[in-house]
Amino acid sequence: MRCRGIRGATTVDANTREAILQAATELLSQMVLANGVQPDEVASVFFTTTRDLNADFPALAARQMGWNDVALMCAHEMEVPGSLSMCLRILLHVNTEKQPDEIVHVYLRDARVLRPDKSPFGQDARRT
Repeated sequence: MRCRGIRGATTVDANTREAILQAATELLSQMVLANGVQPDEVASVFFTTTRDLNADFPALAARQMGWNDVALMCAHEMEVPGSLSMCLRILLHVNTEKQPDEIVHVYLRDARVLRPDKSPFGQDARRT
């Protein structure tokens, strides 16, 4: 079994606690569902946000999902001119038998533009 990374990103509607936690929960849930991840397979989770999102820690969403024994970390993304704003990213480290090409990376909402080649979720759950 190897530790593999699963990437995901989404955008957040507003810099509020509720909006950040809702977006983090939605993204993390989709990443887990798309990859068949069981909680005991999760090694750690790294959450990042753009600097315009600071109303709460997105890792709280994982705690609210019952992930109390998983190592979680939050940070801000680099400030690159012209980059996507109001963006929340997750890097989920899981122990799995899957090969790299079997991993499903999840990009939702306006973050789909970041990696359209890795976004099987062509329809945005908010808009369908």
